[in-house]
Amino acid sequence: MTKTPELLAPAGSLQMLQTAFDFGADAIYAGQPRYSLRVRNNDFGKIEVLKQGIDTAHELGKKFYLVSNLLPHGAKTRTYIRDMSPVVALKPDALIMSDPGLIMMAREAWPEMPIHLSVQANTVNGASAKFWRSVGISRVILSRELSFDEIEEVRQDCPEMELEVFVHGALCIAYSGRCLLSGYMSHRDSNQGACTNACRWDYKVKPGQQNQSGDVVLLQEARRPDDLMPMEEDEHGTYIMNSKDLRAVEYVERLTQIGVDSLKIEGRTKSLYYVARTAQVYRRAIDDAVAGRPFNPELITELEGLANRGYTAGLMDRRPANDYQNYETGSSTAKRSQFVGEVRNINNGWAEVETKNKFSVGDMIEVIHPSGNKIIKLEQMKNAAGEAIEVAAGNPVRVWIPM
Repeated sequence: MTKTPELLAPAGSLQMLQTAFDFGADAIYAGQPRYSLRVRNNDFGKIEVLKQGIDTAHELGKKFYLVSNLLPHGAKTRTYIRDMSPVVALKPDALIMSDPGLIMMAREAWPEMPIHLSVQANTVNGASAKFWRSVGISRVILSRELSFDEIEEVRQDCPEMELEVFVHGALCIAYSGRCLLSGYMSHRDSNQGACTNACRWDYKVKPGQQNQSGDVVLLQEARRPDDLMPMEEDEHGTYIMNSKDLRAVEYVERLTQIGVDSLKIEGRTKSLYYVARTAQVYRRAIDDAVAGRPFNPELITELEGLANRGYTAGLMDRRPANDYQNYETGSSTAKRSQFVGEVRNINNGWAEVETKNKFSVGDMIEVIHPSGNKIIKLEQMKNAAGEAIEVAAGNPVRVWIPM
């Protein structure tokens, strides 16, 4: 019988957590700002919010993994056990960690707490998986740089270790996120959770003065036109470091056959729409794979509606390098659909919607719901006062539509 892999979704808030579970996730991962690699858009810095999230997950029979994966400097190692003791007392299902020193401290302080090794630790082979197993790690989140064959080799070399693999979300130009660009250019350290995504910025190529090594090429970033930065390689194009986004929904069957234990979606700072759509799509892909049903290509079409920089299978499916990069734009290329609103209330057949983007009477609207999605034509709309309107602004306002 084929083992069903866990579907693991991101959560930056209680609302994201509930949405992920409603749309099919088996577990979520969330972090506290001080000790994880996401310091923004994070409600779980408050202990009472964290407790509510963990309790909600357990009441639903789901799991809550707490991310504690930064690469700490000395000051944070001295406060870690003190700060995390009340958090561990809330009984998250595992800590996701990367630093060997913090892992050693956690194993000594909380020997019963499962620890999952973060992708930041860059595990790329079975020997490393065996080492981490020997020091008490129960799951390894494999580097995004592995091919399918290499993932399968790790599975065969260390069958007793749980394996987790990213299947959707942003990709980094650095090795599984170990990037210095943001810290160098903006003094915001990626490895402390403050990345500015400098690799996504718009760069122009400018000629520089000639020296002994030949022509000098300078980079000009759009928001700092007077701050020219030397570059050693002569690259054509603008968004030279901007990776396309990972999408591996069409490979869920193969990952399931390999025996991967958990399939992970990236995006703790993304929208509720993103979490709902990705959890719903990957839930269906997993269920189809386990049941032996053929892959449904409609799942790819549904993911095209999300904001994305173009999609790639990354390094899982080896391809030429230009398949990985989006040289033309650093923003979303999605044209199929747009997230326009969030349903806040239902009353007498009308839905109260908090708008996110502009939409109008006559538009085709897709309603996304855990029980299934439905496309409708918007025939009428009312404002908060009950007056008929034609257009809902996107800044956000509350409108009512028939449902």
